[in-house]
Amino acid sequence: MYRPLNSESSGLECSSTTTTTTTASSAWGMERKEMKKSTTASNHVRRNIKVKVVDLYNFNLEVSREDAVTINQVLERVKEQGRVWWAMEAKNGAGWYLQPEISSQADVNRMSSLSLSTITSSMQLKKLIRKGIPPSLRPRVWMAVSGATKKQSTVPESYYQDLTQAVKGRVTPATRQIDHDLGRTFPTHAWIDSADGRAALRRLLVAYSFRDSRVGYCQGMNFVAAMLLLVMKTEEDAFWMLAVLLENVLFNDCYAENLYGCHVEQRVYKDMFKKKFPRLATHLENIEFDVSLVTTEWFLCLFAKSLPSETTMRVWDVMFNEGANTLCLVALAIFKVTHNF
Repeated sequence: MYRPLNSESSGLECSSTTTTTTTASSAWGMERKEMKKSTTASNHVRRNIKVKVVDLYNFNLEVSREDAVTINQVLERVKEQGRVWWAMEAKNGAGWYLQPEISSQADVNRMSSLSLSTITSSMQLKKLIRKGIPPSLRPRVWMAVSGATKKQSTVPESYYQDLTQAVKGRVTPATRQIDHDLGRTFPTHAWIDSADGRAALRRLLVAYSFRDSRVGYCQGMNFVAAMLLLVMKTEEDAFWMLAVLLENVLFNDCYAENLYGCHVEQRVYKDMFKKKFPRLATHLENIEFDVSLVTTEWFLCLFAKSLPSETTMRVWDVMFNEGANTLCLVALAIFKVTHNF
């Protein structure tokens, strides 16, 4: 590619050297460009190569190699956090987080009456939950910290079974909408899309629609209920988690017919959004883009359709322990990491 310098004539040596050096520099520049193009093309091809992976909740994903590496890193972090939780079990006793004084969200006045050890355990639990609950412990921890166990204890043990039997075969506008949405709920998930999975999801949603006929059923609840089934393992536990979620954790009327609670939530979020990201808020107003076009699905489905399953579960870990404000904070964080404003 490079020519040797011409040393036969001293009169032309300087000129020849300059010409050859210029040619060499040009060739090197072209080579660097070609190398850059080749690297870029290689990276593009690598990003376009898809691999199939299965996540912690048996969702089949087709992702890039880089995303597959990230998913494996998440799995390792989940395992590491699991070891931390089991170490706490060994230190404080099995099920230490199930004690009502520790697992319930105590107000300031009540906290002042608790012992130092109880307050310390409660703060440890909050810190652990924020770092993620191991999948094997999620059902028990969620039932404890959300208040679902307490809610379940106020009714007969056969409440869910009796309710599902009592409403079997009954048809309402809610049941018709549920039947319409079943096939559209995570259609690529092997269990949810199976006959058993759809039957379980239908029983759960229909039972709750009769428990609270004022709410009945609203689109978005199907994705939430499906994720609860995957986490809680049993229909009954999933039912009580859905009940405490709609009746105690989320803002009132989030799933009402007029979505009043969701609209209130959107207004609160928009106020927070303008204070946190004034430049981005102004930019979106200038292009006449309503942020609720994105966030409504986030809040109705609690990110179940928008984030990977384990990420969604991390959000729910905190939400069940600290309340619905978690959703607004997560939505703000998503805008923060994806927009440079």
